[in-house]
Amino acid sequence: MIKRLSLTATMMLTVVSAVAGTITNSIWSPSGCGAEPSVPVIDQASVDAYNKSANAINDWQQKANAYNSCMMNEANSDNAIIANAANNQQARLKAAIEKIQTETTAIKAKLNKK
Repeated sequence: MIKRLSLTATMMLTVVSAVAGTITNSIWSPSGCGAEPSVPVIDQASVDAYNKSANAINDWQQKANAYNSCMMNEANSDNAIIANAANNQQARLKAAIEKIQTETTAIKAKLNKK
């Protein structure tokens, strides 16, 4: 039992320690991934300019893939934190409702006997 509690506490700390994104005007943004890389412009002025553009696109693709991966990891972590918090609050409220119903039923039965 203690081992299970320890594992649960460790998992909760791992989830809570994750970087959380931000929500502004109903738009979620990651907060731990840095700035989203800007899409490069393809320069058609010359072959040399085009080749430089192609190099910039290759560099951008690598950065965009890294940013996307970070963003998805952060979004998944935020989703898990929100789901766990909501489930915990729901369980706490359900337990409180059940407790008060049980107490009310017991008191009502006691008073009806008098």
